Amino acid sequence: MSLTDMVLVIIIALSLVFALFDEFIVDWALQGKTRLKIGLRRQSRVDGLIFIGLVIILVYQNIINNGTVITTTLLLILIVMAVYLAYIRQPKLIFKSAGFFYANMFIRYSRIKSMNLSEDGYLVIDLEKRRLLIQVRKMDDLETIYNFFLENS
Repeated sequence: MSLTDMVLVIIIALSLVFALFDEFIVDWALQGKTRLKIGLRRQSRVDGLIFIGLVIILVYQNIINNGTVITTTLLLILIVMAVYLAYIRQPKLIFKSAGFFYANMFIRYSRIKSMNLSEDGYLVIDLEKRRLLIQVRKMDDLETIYNFFLENS
């Protein structure tokens, strides 16, 4: 197995661990029981498409240059993982008892300084040094989040 193949195996393993962590561990095991889960809109599908296109070019080059079958197979597995992470997996906002997960970061409720709703449907949460712009998939979810904060404040 070449160095390229080992690097591909590591990248595939890390993306698989991330996918499992994001889908199962955050929801069930971290920071207590999930109180509310809201689906979010995807930010950009173009980045994933560019990455997949670049990997397809690598597959083509590997086939044309008579590369090893294992490298081609690993590149194809990488494409499948990229398609899952960029297009199939849904980003979500997960509320727990002490805080919420957004973009795989846990944010305690005590860090929230203010919350606003913008005109174009973004929930704006101001933290100490950051501003989170959260765009939900369904506008009705904003009311659900609002009611959740009212019940738990």
